[in-house]
Amino acid sequence: MSTASTIVATIQAHGLYILFPLAVVEGPIVTVVAAFLASQGYLSLLAVYLAVVLADLVGDVAFYLTGRYGKQLLLDRWGHYVGITRARLVMLEDHFRSHGGKTLLIAKATHSLGFAALLAAGASHMRFGPFLWYNLLGTLPKCLFFLLVGYLLGSSYLQIDSYLFRYSLLVVVVAVIALVYWLVRRRF
Repeated sequence: MSTASTIVATIQAHGLYILFPLAVVEGPIVTVVAAFLASQGYLSLLAVYLAVVLADLVGDVAFYLTGRYGKQLLLDRWGHYVGITRARLVMLEDHFRSHGGKTLLIAKATHSLGFAALLAAGASHMRFGPFLWYNLLGTLPKCLFFLLVGYLLGSSYLQIDSYLFRYSLLVVVVAVIALVYWLVRRRF
């Protein structure tokens, strides 16, 4: 049984009680599956939307807090491997002070790299109020998109899961290539 099929069976069996924790961990495909189940009458579409929006925000806050309070441990231990110095951290803080909202909105749209921006927002001590506001602004349309996909095309959730995986993989590969290019260029 595939992951998406397991999610369908689990949500069918436990409804909204399991939807929230699943959506915190695996948001987009859970949203698609839950919206499909709503189209079949198993769940309320509004309840699904509210649950996945809240779950997405909870996951984002967890990454933010990891960046904020794990900064010393993460940067002191592994930061030098990717070229993160105290001076670059100051630049990151300046960036999030002036462009934090735009950065978070763009990161929400990429889906795959959002976690890095969330960690960076925390590490740069972006104020929590604006962080939460911009995340909400990015989360509402993102969740609505996956909700509509699931409601209208949800019977194809296995294909949708495959497309989401491929898209995420492509974004990560491009990001890794860009990072390697940047690191090589910086060295020479």
